[in-house]
Amino acid sequence: MLNSQQAERGAAGVPLVVDLDGTLTLTDTLVESVLVLARQSPLSLLRLPFWLLRGRETLKTEIARRVSLRAEQLPYRTELLDYLRAEKAAGREIVLATAAHHSIADGVAAHLGLFDRVLATDSTRNLKGSNKLAAIREELGSHFAYAGDSPADLTVWEGAQAAVLVGASASLARQVRREHVVEKEFARPAAGLKVWRKALRVHQWAKNVLLFVPMLTAFSFAPADIATMLLAFLCFSLAASATYIANDLWDLGNDRLHPRKRLRPFASGVLPITSGVAAAVLLLAVAFGLAFTVNAGFAGMLLAYVVMTTIYSWRLKEYVLVDVMALSILYTLRIVTGSVAVGIHTSSWLLAFSLFVFLSLALVKRCSELKSLQGSGGISTRGRDYRVADLAVLWPMGLASAMSAVVVFGLYINAPETQARYASPTLLWGAAAMLIYWLGRLWIKTGRDEMDDDPVLYALKDRGSRMVVFAMGGIMACAYFLDLNVVL
Repeated sequence: MLNSQQAERGAAGVPLVVDLDGTLTLTDTLVESVLVLARQSPLSLLRLPFWLLRGRETLKTEIARRVSLRAEQLPYRTELLDYLRAEKAAGREIVLATAAHHSIADGVAAHLGLFDRVLATDSTRNLKGSNKLAAIREELGSHFAYAGDSPADLTVWEGAQAAVLVGASASLARQVRREHVVEKEFARPAAGLKVWRKALRVHQWAKNVLLFVPMLTAFSFAPADIATMLLAFLCFSLAASATYIANDLWDLGNDRLHPRKRLRPFASGVLPITSGVAAAVLLLAVAFGLAFTVNAGFAGMLLAYVVMTTIYSWRLKEYVLVDVMALSILYTLRIVTGSVAVGIHTSSWLLAFSLFVFLSLALVKRCSELKSLQGSGGISTRGRDYRVADLAVLWPMGLASAMSAVVVFGLYINAPETQARYASPTLLWGAAAMLIYWLGRLWIKTGRDEMDDDPVLYALKDRGSRMVVFAMGGIMACAYFLDLNVVL
């Protein structure tokens, strides 16, 4: 077998033919086109099987007639692009040959400005396997090198002078090395446990601690209830991860234009879209399978959460104010779900308090995003109906929501049921003071542009916030168990 330097010298004089899906890009453009079709015309998905029956070329052509992918938003393999540019500069002919529809291939070629020729699927022929090899030979003859990534490319490598392996599996790479001259190899991006943890957003599971709020506020700590809540927490977290994946897949285009979100596993192409779909389905199946072991009411609440989260991801988040109201309801829904799981009554005071607090926190998130946008010279957010000028309304609205939560808490302290339930309800005013400080501190941090995108996670990570929350919990416990009249 030739070493890499000999292979490069021997293949340098022949054109380099490059595959698109999975090779030049870290994604499958057909799958992405189907996602775009689902967003623009969901009912068209019912026609996919009938188009496929008429051939893959018909399927791709019909989809291409209805949707278009923006080549500049696709995740490319930067190492391969650097290599192609170097080869192009050295005078080598670079050809794009792909099973993707020619409209996609032409867009990619125009965007990159690298390719001397483009061979792609049209309405008469699906350019894959033997069809691709035949098309390449028609254009270039039998002297060419081919860059590919999958077993479907083996047929093309059989007729090539040299192979370029791009993100190939270990077994495929070994087979190609045994049978062909390998000009160059590019490793696939690592997609280990750390990447999947990021895709599942395991850190967001901390929000599901809200399920325990009814049990904590009722000071009910029966071992059976704790075990039930732990199982409910697991179910809710798995379902939430499924919705996070669905949201990331649904919002690929906008995420790729965002300075931070473009690095997410699916937006960056580190994880394939098909793996995301499979993972989301599996997570939902496990979550609901376990949910029914808690009780049917909890399973129903979990279903309501998944449905509402899906509606939020698909539509509600695009509308100004509607999105933050939906977020506050989703947070409150966690508390209600916790009460259903263990059969503890949730007071109207707690629900009203929750709605105002989480509306304020949702507005913190929007104001934080707009502050960052303002600092970078932007005017409006992408994918959401917010503008920097809206800060003049959102800021006082967020502060008013925070103070409304404090007012509700104060009214709760003076309510007859609270006076009867707590041993020393007067102590709760100390918790109210801490609440004012905590909410005010979050808004000051936002004004200083020190707030993370998610204020709930910020509160969990911020030492000062944790101290305040623990202090409030301690004050409420003292108010519940400690009778000051007896002590004094």
